[in-house]
Amino acid sequence: MLIQLSVALAAVAFVCLVAFVILTLRKGMTTLGETNRTLGEVRNAIHGLTGEATQLIHTANQVTRDVKGKIKTIDPIFESAHNVGEVIQTVTETFKKNATDIGQSLSPEPEKAAVKSKSGQIRVNTKFQ
Repeated sequence: MLIQLSVALAAVAFVCLVAFVILTLRKGMTTLGETNRTLGEVRNAIHGLTGEATQLIHTANQVTRDVKGKIKTIDPIFESAHNVGEVIQTVTETFKKNATDIGQSLSPEPEKAAVKSKSGQIRVNTKFQ
């Protein structure tokens, strides 16, 4: 009778083990199904984002081409402004030189006397009248 009871307990334990494994596998299958659905949704979202990103890149390229064209359009204006600045600088330098020349022609010339020092160097003394 002890052997029969042991076999019966082993059979009951095996049935419980099989039932637990079946429940675990069902739970695992449910989790895998949810994971599969989530991956499908992620793939769809990525495809949507890829399309939007491609469209955004095309739009950015169009904007870049437009900006480059507009920069080429206004580039001569900047060159002209640069040329005008150079002309104004040249005119200013000419006026400054002429004003200096006129100022020097109006001021009295200083008398210059060369003095030779003991060391042999020549020194110029200037005196105003």
